[in-house]
Parts: sequence; C-alpha cells; structure tokens
Amino acid sequence: MKRRPQLAVVSPFLDKWHGTERRVVEWISQLAADFEIHVYSQRVDDLDLSKVTWHRIPKLPGPHLVNFAWWFVANRLWREWDRRFRGLRHDLTFSPGPNCLDADAISVHIVFAEYVRQIQPLLSPSRNLLRDWPRILHRRLYYSLAVWLEGRAYRRPSITLVLIAHKTAKILAQFYGRRDHFPVIYLGLDHGVFNPRRRVSQRESVRNGLGISSVRFVVLLIGNDWRNKGLPVLLDTLVRLRELPVDLLVVGREDPSPYRVVIREHGLNDRVHFFPPRDDVEFYYAAADAYAGPSLEDTFAQPPAEAMACGLPVIVSETNGTSEVITNGADGLILKDPTDSSALAAMIRQLYEDKELRATMGERAAETAREYTWERNGRELAAIFEEILRRKSRPAEETLAQES
Repeated sequence: MKRRPQLAVVSPFLDKWHGTERRVVEWISQLAADFEIHVYSQRVDDLDLSKVTWHRIPKLPGPHLVNFAWWFVANRLWREWDRRFRGLRHDLTFSPGPNCLDADAISVHIVFAEYVRQIQPLLSPSRNLLRDWPRILHRRLYYSLAVWLEGRAYRRPSITLVLIAHKTAKILAQFYGRRDHFPVIYLGLDHGVFNPRRRVSQRESVRNGLGISSVRFVVLLIGNDWRNKGLPVLLDTLVRLRELPVDLLVVGREDPSPYRVVIREHGLNDRVHFFPPRDDVEFYYAAADAYAGPSLEDTFAQPPAEAMACGLPVIVSETNGTSEVITNGADGLILKDPTDSSALAAMIRQLYEDKELRATMGERAAETAREYTWERNGRELAAIFEEILRRKSRPAEETLAQES
C-alpha cells in the first residue's frame, strides 16, 4: 500500500466559527483521504478527529499577545520533539498565516501590514478614551508582532503562498516584494446548507422567531471586527434611508455598546438588531432581503458568498476579495468606496424598490456560487501540495543520479 504523505497543519485554533479557521477545517476534511494529517493547535472544534491526529499545545492564560508569542515558539518545539523522539517525518508543513517560519505553504487570508495601514488612525491614543489605552497598546503590540512575522515568512521564496483572492498579490508585492505567480483558491461552499430553496422555506418562521415584520426590508451583515466589516458606514446609510422600512441585522460576537450611542443619536434603535452567531448560520440568511459587506479590507469574506448561494442579492466593497467572483450589476453590486454611504444607500434603495431586479440578481448569484465547492478546494489544494512534494524530491533524485 502506498504511503500517504505526512502533512503538518499549524494553526492556533480550528473551528467553523471563524472564516479563516473554517476554511482550514473544510480543506483538511477534503485532504484526509490522501494525506496523513497532523494538526498542531491549541484548540480544535468541528473537525473529525478520527481522520487526523491532533497534537494539542497548551494555551497560556492572560493577554492574547503573550499566548500568541508562546504559541509561535511552542508549535515549533512540539513538532521538533515529534521529529526527534516519535519518528514523525512531515513531508509538508502548512499554515494559515505566518504561524511558523519553516512552512512549505502558507495560505494568506489577511496581510496585516495593509490592515494596520488602514486602521492606524484608530490606534492613536488621541482617538481613544484613557480607559481604552491598555487595549489599544495591546493591539498595537500584537499587530507589530504579526507584521514582523509575516514579513519574515512572506519574503521567503521557499514558502509557497496560497491566496484566496487575486487582490492580495498586489499587496504582497507592495509590502514584501513577492511577485510570484501565486495559486489562488476561492472559497468553497456547502450547497446542501446554503441554497435558495432552504432559505425561502425558512423565511416566515425565522422572521417570526426574530420578531421582524414581513413588511420590513432586512439588510444583513455577519462577521467579527465590525468596524472593518463596514458597520459604521451601514449605520450612516440607514440614516440616509430613514423614510424606507429598512432594518439592519448584525451578527457577531463583538460588543455592540460602542455603536449604541450613534444608534440612539440617530433614532435607529428599532431598526438595528444585534444577534449572536449560531451553528446554523443559514438561519440569518433566511431573514434577509439583501446582504451588505462594505468591508474596509477583506481578503475574501465568507458570508457574502454564502448569501449568494442562498439566492440573496449582495453588495460588497471593491476592497473585499469576494468582488472578484461577482459581475457588477448582474449577480451582485460592487461598492467602489467602502466609506461612501451615499452610494451604498443608492444601491440598497434600488434593491428595495425593484423587486424584479432583486429576484433576478439573487438567482444569478446562486448560479455563480454553485461553481465554488469545498470538494473543488480540496482538489486545488492537493494539486498545490503535490507540486511542492515534487519540487522537494528533485534534489534527492539529482543526488541519487549523481551517485550512480
């Protein structure tokens, strides 16, 4: 029986609650039949552990920065211990992001250097209350470490960088001088969960459960880091659409209290609704009439693509990598400037007023989304890994040829 290549996957945690980690869980699940997978992680959820080996690395209590610094060192120590004393010989090491500097392949879900450039003004002490300074300092230190690590990793030509959107190639060239021909894997979707039929069948019961009237037009936003996802511009947009029965549903773990002041000041209390994440996230798509993702920076946001699969018309910013799979005006709408609440309001107004456009755009969105599956992702990633294995085997083959 042919030996399966050993694949080490290095990620601080894995679950289906976060975009990056969810993709890795789905990718691992697709690769498990062809690779012997060893996961080095502090926490693993939503992954069939009968198909992989989990090497659990302890988590340190305290600030995230401290634990991440520990994690970065510890995952290398654990893998070295397994190599020296347990006889594990990983043929490949893969990481989502710069979790290790000895990876063969890294999937780039965010370039911290660009993200920090965009939010730099928000990290200034003068823009924050005194009580928030410790949190701001922690974020600045963490982002500085992340930028330093990705610089060390992404500049190495020996590491194959796997992108999830073409737009990232320009950013990598700008900050790190990498101008390779990068492989791109657009995200996959579970079409048994995300589809128009299921959304329509659940619509009435979901709206009743959430207490949303059938006459309200609901715009949905799902994700973490709401400022980056575009919540401020969406709130400003609601003010511009005051005369229309438009509500905003915001789903995520973030504390909504910083936004409550703006909501109260503009009389939006009955029009903005915050809800926690659910395992069955399709529940929220069933309540919506449209999805809006005016991200300041998003390599490739999962929720807009899920919304498309559910047959919803979507609006995304040009700075969101999801725009690369959308044809503007056909299967979605693309916002040029993610801070332009006037343009965003015009788009939402158009969808509200034109029911036929809404239906047609939703149908075309579902057709586009059907092209993207986790199975396709698995095949694409396996092909990338196989090419890396072939490249790594060439020096050994050349040595054998010279010796003979």
